[in-house]
Amino acid sequence: MTETETNAYDVVVLGAGPVGENVADRTRAAGLTTAIVESELVGGECSYWACMPSKALLRPVIARADARRVPGLRQSVQGPLDAAAVLAHRDYYTSDWKDDGQVGWLDSIGADLHRGHGRLTGPRTVTVTGPDGGERVLTARHAVAVCTGSRAALPGLPGLDAVKPWTSREATSSHTVPGRLIVIGGGVVATEMATVWQALGSQVTLLVRGKGLLPRMEPFAGELIAEALKEAGADVRTGTSVESVTRENGTVVAVTGTGERIEADEILFATGRAPRTDDIGLESIGLDPGSWLPVDDSLRVSGHDWLYAVGDVNHRALLTHQGKYQARIAGAAIAARATGETLLAEPWGAHAATADHTAVPQVVFTDPEAAAVGLSLAEAEEAGHRVRAVDVDLSTVSGAGLYADGYQGRARMVVDVEDEILRGVTFVGPGVGELIHSATIAVAGQVPVSRLWHAVPSYPTISEVWLRLLEAYRDV
Repeated sequence: MTETETNAYDVVVLGAGPVGENVADRTRAAGLTTAIVESELVGGECSYWACMPSKALLRPVIARADARRVPGLRQSVQGPLDAAAVLAHRDYYTSDWKDDGQVGWLDSIGADLHRGHGRLTGPRTVTVTGPDGGERVLTARHAVAVCTGSRAALPGLPGLDAVKPWTSREATSSHTVPGRLIVIGGGVVATEMATVWQALGSQVTLLVRGKGLLPRMEPFAGELIAEALKEAGADVRTGTSVESVTRENGTVVAVTGTGERIEADEILFATGRAPRTDDIGLESIGLDPGSWLPVDDSLRVSGHDWLYAVGDVNHRALLTHQGKYQARIAGAAIAARATGETLLAEPWGAHAATADHTAVPQVVFTDPEAAAVGLSLAEAEEAGHRVRAVDVDLSTVSGAGLYADGYQGRARMVVDVEDEILRGVTFVGPGVGELIHSATIAVAGQVPVSRLWHAVPSYPTISEVWLRLLEAYRDV
């Protein structure tokens, strides 16, 4: 074979995180030759610095909290967590930051891995600079899929680099527990990491610029989690901006908008994400480096019939499971176009990521957990739907009382009163993360309320909240 033939593929995937892996899986399943390029670890952000390590850190925290609410058990779990054991548990789930297992999986599906930094150098062309500085040109007959994800976005505070702040990566991979930790932000990363490190022994100060936590969820979600963090000993301050940060003799000093100085051993900025598209050669095909890449529902970038942007980079839903869903859609669409099959791009078709618009689920693994799918009440009203919100106190459900003494939680479903379908559902409380898929099916399937009456929840489970919600809707 010539060198050009060796480097020619049907599909080239830029980024070997969960999204890129799933695109490659689908294109290989369709019989398309596929190359995948990765500059760091195969498995990406989720496997080593986000989903897996964060949930491995959170699981002992939540298990202890649940055990403390159970009679006959609470006295046995009053001591501190074994921080070393928790961190070792985290290390196990990151495979000690080695990617051998995931490389083996790529080999098993027949995708070719090219390690190095990949950049677009023209239409259907990716040039990979390897660890040794050598270059290899990959050409794609049908498609290039950009699956490079996102990174933590830091604010433009003077001298911030010298402070060496934590981002989500350091927060999920630290091997020591800081005595004092400042967390800047009020979203998912901020609340989950505040939960973890407070439980592991840090004194956490959570500084939130806005009015409350988890602003993209129903307001009561953030309120209940803020109350729980305070009860755990964290200092939660809303409406608080940070104007400057310095490190003095090893101590971090954050100065707020009111001039107050707050000292800590480390500071975590959880203030949003930015696309990892600044150095992938977008300028070579007429796109702006560092930009989010807008796509249609088949995940194809407008104006480029061979280019796909899948996962975080398209800014549709910055969640691993949603990115993997997009990857399955994109891989199928690439294969259909490559083989001349009919593209099923209508809403909810095999080649349309329709759920991105109306049925995105998410779980926040704090104590209590928060889980939501679809639209909040405010979002539904803003979108022009005629809706009614129905709320239920989860403590009134028998299964919740059995789950934990003093159970506190809340559920809301947002009902479209014209179509009699659910536009959104939110649960907050211990153990509610496992409820959200039932809600996702109801929202994605546009199941009529009249049919939901026939979906009988088992007794006595927390899922009986569905019956209470439907009863409340009927009685309003």
